[in-house]
Amino acid sequence: MTDADKFLYGDRSGINDPLAQADWASKKLVWIPSEKQGYEAGSLKEEKGDECVVELFVYFFNPLFFFLTDREDQSILCTGESGAGKTENTKKVIQYLAHVASSSKFKKDQGELEKQLLQANPILEAFGNAKTVKNDNSSRFGKFIRINFDVNGYIVGANIETYLLEKSRAIRQAKEERAFHIFYYMLTGAGDKMRSDLCLEDYSKYRFLSNGKVTIPGQTDKELFVETMEAFNIMSIPEEEINGLLKVISAVLQLGNMVFKKERNSDQASMPDDTAAQKVCHLLGINVTDFTRAILSPRIKVGRDYVQKAQTQEQAEFAVEALAKASYERMFRWLVMRINKALDKTKRQGASFIGILDIAGFEIFELNSFEQLCINYTNEKLQQLFNHTMFILEQEEYQREGIEWSFIDFGLDLQPCIDLIEKPNGPPGVLALLDEECWFPKATDKTFVEKLAQEQGTNPKFVKPKKLKDDADFCIIHYAGKVDYKANEWLMKNMDPLNECVATLLNQSTDKFIGDLWRDVDRIVGLDKVAGMADSGPFKTRKGMFRTVGQLYKEQLGNLMTTLRNTNPNFVRCIIPNHEKKAGKLDAHLVLDQLSCNGVLEGIRICRQGFPNRIVFQEFRQRYEILTPNAIPKGFMDGKQACVLMIKALELDPNLYRIGQSKVFFRAGVLAHLEEERDLKITDVIMSFQAWCRGYVARKAFAKRQQQLTAMKVIQRNCAAYLKLRNWKWWRLFTKVKPLLQVSRQEEEMLAKEEELLKVKEKQIQVEEQLKEFEAKQQQLSAEKQALQEQLHAETELCAEAEEMRARLAARKQELEEILHDMESRLEEEEERAEASDGESHHRRQTEENGGRHHSAGRPE
Repeated sequence: MTDADKFLYGDRSGINDPLAQADWASKKLVWIPSEKQGYEAGSLKEEKGDECVVELFVYFFNPLFFFLTDREDQSILCTGESGAGKTENTKKVIQYLAHVASSSKFKKDQGELEKQLLQANPILEAFGNAKTVKNDNSSRFGKFIRINFDVNGYIVGANIETYLLEKSRAIRQAKEERAFHIFYYMLTGAGDKMRSDLCLEDYSKYRFLSNGKVTIPGQTDKELFVETMEAFNIMSIPEEEINGLLKVISAVLQLGNMVFKKERNSDQASMPDDTAAQKVCHLLGINVTDFTRAILSPRIKVGRDYVQKAQTQEQAEFAVEALAKASYERMFRWLVMRINKALDKTKRQGASFIGILDIAGFEIFELNSFEQLCINYTNEKLQQLFNHTMFILEQEEYQREGIEWSFIDFGLDLQPCIDLIEKPNGPPGVLALLDEECWFPKATDKTFVEKLAQEQGTNPKFVKPKKLKDDADFCIIHYAGKVDYKANEWLMKNMDPLNECVATLLNQSTDKFIGDLWRDVDRIVGLDKVAGMADSGPFKTRKGMFRTVGQLYKEQLGNLMTTLRNTNPNFVRCIIPNHEKKAGKLDAHLVLDQLSCNGVLEGIRICRQGFPNRIVFQEFRQRYEILTPNAIPKGFMDGKQACVLMIKALELDPNLYRIGQSKVFFRAGVLAHLEEERDLKITDVIMSFQAWCRGYVARKAFAKRQQQLTAMKVIQRNCAAYLKLRNWKWWRLFTKVKPLLQVSRQEEEMLAKEEELLKVKEKQIQVEEQLKEFEAKQQQLSAEKQALQEQLHAETELCAEAEEMRARLAARKQELEEILHDMESRLEEEEERAEASDGESHHRRQTEENGGRHHSAGRPE
């Protein structure tokens, strides 16, 4: 097996013996990708990280195959709820592509890119994943990984885009949940020097780690911290930048330890102990006095002037939490940018790529917030793409087969709900109204809900809550079901405000890394916008209108959908069987809810509108000819004609089927009915066959019993005769004399053996003589071969001498030709010179003659 083949095929030579095969079957082993051997055996029983069902890799092979054959960009969309396996499937896709499409099998120094591509996931998981109630390694962000390929199908680069990072997890977590993994990795795995440099403390000292030290079964944070640091080294990220990342993480934790209290005589906040603030400023490279002043009494614009406004305890705490979330988000965005820089080996987007989308599926909680609206909005768009793709595939299939069917683009079914969310005007959708409310300083969440009900009250996808149910502010009917939304702090989340004074300090930090993170400080939304102290009218930053979270995400999602529409999409629906994390348990209601949220039931509904069951002519004839044994005459017949005769014999309703160019199409349920009829027919045939077989076996057994009975009688008769003859003296004499009759035959056998021996000796002598003749011929041929070789050598030398002489003659000929050419040139020059001199002398004579005539004419006679 070659180096290239071992990445596509497993070496099964080690399991050919029966004992190994039995072990293989009992453990339910399958072939899975391996970083060292391409593919290796993996168990489905034990819970290990390298396990996956074989069909998954078969599915992953399809996009790669179509990419290599059709040169069409491919995308793989992994969706599902938390814990369903989206992240694991994404890692398997990348691992599979890194093995199959790696150029390192042929180029020794080109394996770095594949290693970096595989190591990007551990870094992103450390900074973007966390433990939740449902999942120990839940991705708290969506990502689209674009793997670029060259014309030969080898990986030449990659790019990662992220969506909707749950930055609020950095400051608070639900019960039994963790913040992002990197906090725990760092606090557990940091050495003494690092703990001193980063001002690290114990878990219990950090307020932002709501549940203290929460461990994950089967996972060691210290070892994972070492693996993350090794991944940084493989990604070629320098130590200065790594220290900058860790400083930001430590600063985020220290921000949670800043305690504010309300002063006695006023609502103004104060900071009795600034120890945490000093640590924050040390880590971020800013002045502690300026930082404290910016938090407690920031400069706010009122009209055209700036004033210092004292902050209340709630405002100061909000500003610190917003700063912590923004710092972590900016650090995460920078990390993704840095990974992309390391993976972009071509310095350009590849002409061809395979994209993998790992994003949260549809979410329906009791009360849903702004984050759930964004996620559900994304899934509406993805489901529309899925429906449209199915419609296109169905349309192409029917057109190719010549089937008449009234086409319906089911992707348009989701457009009303999408318009309700994203439409800019006429009437404006949820995001547009939310942005509009953010422009006005006196707007609140309540005014936003009232305006939304006023504008979209007649929309069939928009439902006002019941009077008795005050928890939800409004409802939206998505394709997966009715979702209740609570609009608490939606304006705040959409504007995502920050303390401008602190942001300016961070922009001017003495630490270059921190300054780079906050270089776009001019485009943030200040707290004065939220406080309603700015001029009325739309808010503007120093460089123009501020961009809300909804606007940025809508634009980002639009770019993603444009990319996906320009590819051939492949959908992977991840289903979680139960919430108890137990093997072999399937919660039917949970799975059905996920199928509804994933759009699988929607896809089935689309299929059932047309002819979802289709089967090629040959397979249809082979499988169902048993139902119509006499419909097809003997001899060759075209597959289509045979199927027409079979369907006519089956007496099917014409509305239930269509016959295409290469397939037969059926409505939903027709093939199931045919399968039942086929099973009944096969059952009758098998029963008849079994009856005949049992009769044959019974007859064979009866015949055998009869033969045994006859044999028993013969044995009994012989035994009785022996008992009679054993004491008879003549019988004894006969038994003793009979062996002596064989003596005369022995002499004949000896003579025959001697004659055979003589023939063998004569044959041996002939063979020896032939061997001597062949040896003599061989020596003669060897001598002739030697002579020919010597002659060939001599001729070769003569040829070389002749070739050398020919070369010298050619060179001499070239020299003579050049001399000849020079002489001819000189001759031509001499001839021209001679002609010129002759002309001049002739001209001179004529001139002299003419002058003489003139002179004689002038004299007097």
